[in-house]
Amino acid sequence: MSTRHVLLGLLAAGPCHGYDLKRQYDARFPQARPLAYGQVYTTLQRLVRDGLAAVDGTDSDGGPERTLYRSTAEGSRELARWADEITAPAPFVTNEIFAKVVVSILVAAAAAETGQDGPDAAAHLRTQRAAHMERMRELTALKTEPGADLSTVLSADYALAHLDADVRWMTTTTARIDTLTAEVNGT
Repeated sequence: MSTRHVLLGLLAAGPCHGYDLKRQYDARFPQARPLAYGQVYTTLQRLVRDGLAAVDGTDSDGGPERTLYRSTAEGSRELARWADEITAPAPFVTNEIFAKVVVSILVAAAAAETGQDGPDAAAHLRTQRAAHMERMRELTALKTEPGADLSTVLSADYALAHLDADVRWMTTTTARIDTLTAEVNGT
């Protein structure tokens, strides 16, 4: 996710403080990794530097002085360009779970040569699947809570679809673990 473009999108509604932008981000993207305040302010500084946002003054509302930021005309054009851009499917799939399975197979083979026990790739897949299923239960409960807002429901649905794909992949890989082991070990 492009933090700079999301912040520009939030600024499209009008001038805002960094603190409020962070809160809006966290509320609008509840399943995303929360933004750190430092990341918000660093991104705002870069947007200002690049002419995509500008300082719109300061106010204090009875507390510490806060800087207001607003999108510029160039920022609005950049946001429109980004929003119209098709997100390409990833050309390479980096799957940490798959990498752990292959490495477990390699380490187990090396350990077996010395008479030691190595990691069990199938056991890892079962444990990982259990963790995914638990997260899926949490997300299902979150999205079915009475009064759940649409952003929460849609974010949970997106995450559930990806977790479900992982679970299906783990089931298939577990069924093929012997063949994969032979292939990885060159036997």
